[in-house]
Amino acid sequence: MYLAVDIGGTKTLVALFSKRGRVLRRIKFKTSRSERLFLDELHSTVRRFARFKINVIVVAIPGIVQKNYTVKFGNRNWDNIDIINPLKSLFSCPILFENDANLASLYEGYRLPGRTVFLTFSTGIGGGLTEKNQILPESNSFEPGHKMYWYDDKIKEWEDIAAASAIEKHYHVDYATNLRKKPIMEDIARRIYLGLPDIVGKYHPDTIVLGGPLGKIFKLYSKYLPSIPNVKYRRPKRPTESVIYGCYLFAKQYSSSKPVSSGK
Repeated sequence: MYLAVDIGGTKTLVALFSKRGRVLRRIKFKTSRSERLFLDELHSTVRRFARFKINVIVVAIPGIVQKNYTVKFGNRNWDNIDIINPLKSLFSCPILFENDANLASLYEGYRLPGRTVFLTFSTGIGGGLTEKNQILPESNSFEPGHKMYWYDDKIKEWEDIAAASAIEKHYHVDYATNLRKKPIMEDIARRIYLGLPDIVGKYHPDTIVLGGPLGKIFKLYSKYLPSIPNVKYRRPKRPTESVIYGCYLFAKQYSSSKPVSSGK
């Protein structure tokens, strides 16, 4: 069995997977802003899985990972947080760390032909690159949301134009997934397309998967996306669970042969 830990900015999800990829049990808890409270909650949660025979544990980190450990923990001042020792005190199996966007990309690009770019449109715009069921090294420096574009008579970062949070702010809604009207879908498609030609020109993907909250309404706006020669747009397989299933695939690959890790 494999244990997957997805540490997000607002919630942390711990899931137990069978070797065939079935979720046997899952526990979710709020990610405290306090390092101490978070570690206490994490330890008490994973202890519930200590009675199972775990082959590999994969921890998804919203930040930079080097040498199988986090060196920059997203937007929190947790650069020196010790996650691995609380896990080692309970489990004797390998414990792997990887960037959450890379893991989501691994799952969404799995078994797709050629090269895949995965983009997540959420609070910001992130993502990763995969090919032949592996995370590409280029994924380490893939930060598409910070690219600057001229939009609405201003120079803005792409994520300030096309992220789900930017769209929610523009249309004064709590959730972009509640939007339905055709003119709005056309506008969302324009915002999303703005950054795609640059990504295609630099990384030459065969497939672009559009995920995050906007992945849930992919069918509504994708019909208005201008086509790009030799590139196919796809809806994510699991818009809200790409990361946790990426943890499973990463663990499974490690069990057979070590996966290629970018260390974003």
